[in-house]
Amino acid sequence: MKTKFAKKEDIDQKWYIVDAKDQILGRLATRIALYLRGKHKPFFTPNVDTGDFIIVINADKVKVTGKKLDNKIYYYHTGYVGNLKSISLRHRMQKEPEKVITDAVWGMLPKNRLGRAMLKKLRVYKGSEHPHSAQKPEILQLTK
Repeated sequence: MKTKFAKKEDIDQKWYIVDAKDQILGRLATRIALYLRGKHKPFFTPNVDTGDFIIVINADKVKVTGKKLDNKIYYYHTGYVGNLKSISLRHRMQKEPEKVITDAVWGMLPKNRLGRAMLKKLRVYKGSEHPHSAQKPEILQLTK
């Protein structure tokens, strides 16, 4: 029996909607990354983007365990000499909760152009409204 490798034109990509309310950030990100990569499909191929589109709603209601709200620090550099900035998870959740989930998922995807293409299939929204009703997304139940 020969191994069948997926080709780009053979892939059927679905749209799923995930409610992040009361979900733990890291566990949610691992499950989202699994669906973005396509590892849940029987014809997963590592060098082809076989994953599905994911819409995450209620990003501002995601939870973290322990003291991560105050102890987890995100660093970024402005590009100028001596301008390494930092922001805690608590402030980042207030300011841009969508970016928190996006960065958590990006940490679990491959760091190459295929991973960047997978990340483009992730849509994260602060509230419960999203503009993707035309794609008819299915509700994806991720266990807690």
